[in-house]
Amino acid sequence: MAYIHPSAFVDPQAVLGDDVVVGPQCIVEAGAVLGAGCRLEARAIVKSRTTLGENNEIGEGSVIGGRAQHVHVHDPGGTLVIGSGNRIRENVTIHRGWANDATTTIGDNCMIMVGAHVGHDCRVGNSAILVNNSMLGGHVHVEDRAYISGGVAVHQFCRVGSLAMVGGLARIVQDVPPFVMVEGGIAQIVGLNKVGLRRNGYTPEEILQLKEAYRIIYRQGLRWTEVLAILKAKFPTGPAAAFHEFLKLGKRGFVQERRISRKATLKIVDPASEERDEKQRDAA
Repeated sequence: MAYIHPSAFVDPQAVLGDDVVVGPQCIVEAGAVLGAGCRLEARAIVKSRTTLGENNEIGEGSVIGGRAQHVHVHDPGGTLVIGSGNRIRENVTIHRGWANDATTTIGDNCMIMVGAHVGHDCRVGNSAILVNNSMLGGHVHVEDRAYISGGVAVHQFCRVGSLAMVGGLARIVQDVPPFVMVEGGIAQIVGLNKVGLRRNGYTPEEILQLKEAYRIIYRQGLRWTEVLAILKAKFPTGPAAAFHEFLKLGKRGFVQERRISRKATLKIVDPASEERDEKQRDAA
């Protein structure tokens, strides 16, 4: 049974699951669906044509499912579908799809921090993190476990690959490949997101494979068609196979690596040696 604060307004045509909590001065519009265990803090608003899965937390002042910000208005506009187990903090705005048959989607177990914005027709995967005041323009695709730091602005139609980490205040106007780290100040790639890879259980052998693929993409001066052909042939399986799958779909170009010395090399070490060094650092 749901708990609704006396000062809240829940339209009779909204659907609330078991154990939903609707806090003070919240608004839940007609047609909104809140799955079991969802919790709305004070002044949160869930608009019509919005569906939330189970156990989502919506912070104070957030507006979930607002109309798309677009000069051409569709009536009633699209939908917003949010998965389960997400933490959406204070004053977040998430817009539903623009066209009547369009959908904005958020996966499961994401964390969207204070003041972040997700535009219309975006797709955010599972376990992604959007830090304070980050902004996704319309039609942006953020893959699983990507990390978007504070104040980052991602241009419409751009993609951010799985386990990529984008540094604070970066301006992203091209696609960010999976597994890489973008420095915020210059918005250029500075290597693999090795900390994120280790934390997510990637083995030294898998990280070594990703390093080899990274060097093919950014360090050998190959033509783009050659890069794609080599990646497809050399890495049909394993985590590095994701590079070819992501890069072959690019339409906006890709964020480039920070300019380095011509003599610089990407160090590739024996996996056993790297694992031993890691244990020594942890022990220290």
